Amino acid sequence: MKILILLGSKSDLKVVESGLIILRDWQLAHTLRVASAHRSPQLLAEVVDAFTQQGGVVIICVAGKAAHLAGTVAARTVLPVIAVPIASAETAGLDALLSSVQMPGGVPVATMGFGTHGFANACLLAGQILALQNDSLKTKVSAYRRHLHDETVAADSRYRVQFSPS
Repeated sequence: MKILILLGSKSDLKVVESGLIILRDWQLAHTLRVASAHRSPQLLAEVVDAFTQQGGVVIICVAGKAAHLAGTVAARTVLPVIAVPIASAETAGLDALLSSVQMPGGVPVATMGFGTHGFANACLLAGQILALQNDSLKTKVSAYRRHLHDETVAADSRYRVQFSPS
């Protein structure tokens, strides 16, 4: 598997659905696991170490609350780690965001926005990282970007309004 997706909790499953479609459409090998930095640190270590030893390339960590998952993973591997913070009712996700983005020097974690859009962007970033060594995937990434452009141009054409005061 080239991409490892780690969920800090099974409740995070609802966040990953749209991003998994991207990975499947681009035919990117991935595996999804649930492992907590706090509740199952031994399992987390085993999963990350096995993925690293098996030639994995990118790890995406999805977690809320204090969200130490991405930082814990980044401390165990030199692979790129992408964090997706999940908003919680108690803090609106600020704790998850800060614990992901405020990493100490030398242990980088790329941090996306909250929730489903953040996870979709994490999948896109993982695809772009893999595309550095794969021309076929680079073509898919470029086609995806062209599609976004074309959708925006079509929306502009359809909804453009001009106002001229009299």
